[in-house]
Amino acid sequence: MNGQGWTDEEAAAAFSCHRNTVANLRERLVNEGVESALSRKPRKTPPRQPIIDGEVEAKLIALRCGEPPAGQARWTLRLLADKAVELEIVPAISHETVRQVLKKTN
Repeated sequence: MNGQGWTDEEAAAAFSCHRNTVANLRERLVNEGVESALSRKPRKTPPRQPIIDGEVEAKLIALRCGEPPAGQARWTLRLLADKAVELEIVPAISHETVRQVLKKTN
């Protein structure tokens, strides 16, 4: 129970979070103080920089709008990924990343 007489489950329900979040926060409050409990923990690793920016997206879309390779009726995600690497648009890219880029543009 906490200071209000609530269980972790009751506090979690009141604040729309998991009971483990309440327990972890309470533990940080007791062990490290109010400032630590109210501030975010620093990240262990820095955030990754995205490899796909607006310029790369535009080039992928332009590539997709162009003619498919000889012998192909249409572009596939794997063909687009391979061609983007071949043209040095990106050093490496998966077909799934190509799919996500194209999905954003509908």
